[in-house]
Amino acid sequence: MRLLVTNDDGVSSPGLAALRSALAPLGEVLLVAPDAERSAIGHAITTSTPLRVSEYLDPQGGFIGYSVNGTPADCVKLALGSIHRSNPPDIVVSGINRGQNTGTSIIYSGTVSAATEARILGCPSIAVSLGSAQPKDWSVAAEVACSVARLVLARGLPERVLLNVNVPARPREEILGVRITRQGQSGFEEVFHIRADPRREPYYWLAGAFRVTDVEEDTDAWALEQGWISITPVSYDLTAKDALAGLEAWRSELWSGTSPQASVPKRRSPKSPRPGTM
Repeated sequence: MRLLVTNDDGVSSPGLAALRSALAPLGEVLLVAPDAERSAIGHAITTSTPLRVSEYLDPQGGFIGYSVNGTPADCVKLALGSIHRSNPPDIVVSGINRGQNTGTSIIYSGTVSAATEARILGCPSIAVSLGSAQPKDWSVAAEVACSVARLVLARGLPERVLLNVNVPARPREEILGVRITRQGQSGFEEVFHIRADPRREPYYWLAGAFRVTDVEEDTDAWALEQGWISITPVSYDLTAKDALAGLEAWRSELWSGTSPQASVPKRRSPKSPRPGTM
């Protein structure tokens, strides 16, 4: 088996190193990751500047993989479309992310987007995140990533579906188990700090904190906060299928096949006072 790892925290992230080590028993681990942190970059890809690929080495000079001056989605595109095209991976595992990717955060997440890009390109994939911005122990999340990857390799995934995995930042004995969840509505409460640069010109810095607003027990953020490992099947098909039938009623009003009659504004009477003269 060949397993490709990537992330959005950068090629030197300890979460990526923990992931590589955990997946090693499953097969050959390939690495193509951003050369620096690319968090919250979403599914952006690079089209107007060149992508540069460098070998990433361990402290003793041993080859580990490749770093790319692009986004997480760029890394997956390059890996599957060029670097490892002749012998592609059997699965892509993105992570382990520093901080949860639940609720509306998955829209912005480079970690989830890397896994999504893999699925678009036809490769099974999972995204793995640890529910702490300052994690001290990656071992449990790494173990979970390995277990999920093993099952995906053995059983496959439905078409267009990837798995978004979030692991509580708790000791093993405090984790309640696994829940299969859906994406909730929790997200960041954002605030913009206004500051001044040395030339006294104002600039804005986005800040805030993640707030769990979901109360349903089948949602990802709620499950993670309670101490459950959350596994959410995610699809890149963004069609709101429940709205299709209702929108059918709009069609005749949206397009009739003939040019609509343009409304002609009435000319003002010469005797009418001009605006502002009364």
